[in-house]
Amino acid sequence: MSDTASLAADAGAHDGARVGGTATPALPTVRVDGLDFVATTVPALSAHIVAEARAGRGGWVVTPNIDILRRWRVDASFRALVDDATIFTADGRPIVWASQLQGTPLPARLTGSDLFVRLMGEAHAAGLRIALIGGNEGAAEAAAARLIPPGGADAVRCLCPPFGFEQQPAEMARIERLLVDWQPHIVFVGLGSPKQEKLIARLRPLAPNAWHLGVGVSFSFVAGDVKRAPGWMQRTGLEWVFRMVQEPGRLARRYLVDGIPFAIGLLWRARAARRRPATAR
Repeated sequence: MSDTASLAADAGAHDGARVGGTATPALPTVRVDGLDFVATTVPALSAHIVAEARAGRGGWVVTPNIDILRRWRVDASFRALVDDATIFTADGRPIVWASQLQGTPLPARLTGSDLFVRLMGEAHAAGLRIALIGGNEGAAEAAAARLIPPGGADAVRCLCPPFGFEQQPAEMARIERLLVDWQPHIVFVGLGSPKQEKLIARLRPLAPNAWHLGVGVSFSFVAGDVKRAPGWMQRTGLEWVFRMVQEPGRLARRYLVDGIPFAIGLLWRARAARRRPATAR
């Protein structure tokens, strides 16, 4: 995947997902900008993860938006970090548009936040243990309280480490003990990228049969600490404007300097890929 040739905007459908090196029930994927995105919906993926977790097979879901896809293309160390991920979902609307432009449309945008909400409920209904790590102080607990029925709190463990925890051995040991002692089936990490991917890569060996998902600001969305963009802005690809207005100091450069030029390039590459004949694999 780190090979330069693999970064070509080469579209094609592929089957299967990796779980610890073992084949799982086929999940079709579509290649966009060199990365294979799962071609399914939130309900179907949630059901797949629950079924795999109940069978004792773990995995790792990465949810690329434009920022994460750009980082995957330009940062070899990040690409190597997530190379072992099981599933990539198209969190960014421009990624779905690119799949349509190249003639291999993804069925839907599949965001980490939507998957978090759906999977929390289905995992709890299936009797699975769940861990929430990260987020603002109290956000994980508040999100769990909203998504899990009363009386179900025993199935969830929440841990919000302080800022800079990754440089504090005692805090890292606390997180590691949670996974070793609790052995959750589902682990949601809400830290933003690339911090959440780095933590997941470190934690996976401690709970190899669990599913690990980086879900960014999702805990705060559900808890109500951070307001999510209205549905029409999500559908039209303008959610980034809503988020930038909320946190201009942190997000303006990401969206205006890095994100928009990359999104334009992504769509151009997708359109160019449609004109090329498919390469046999």
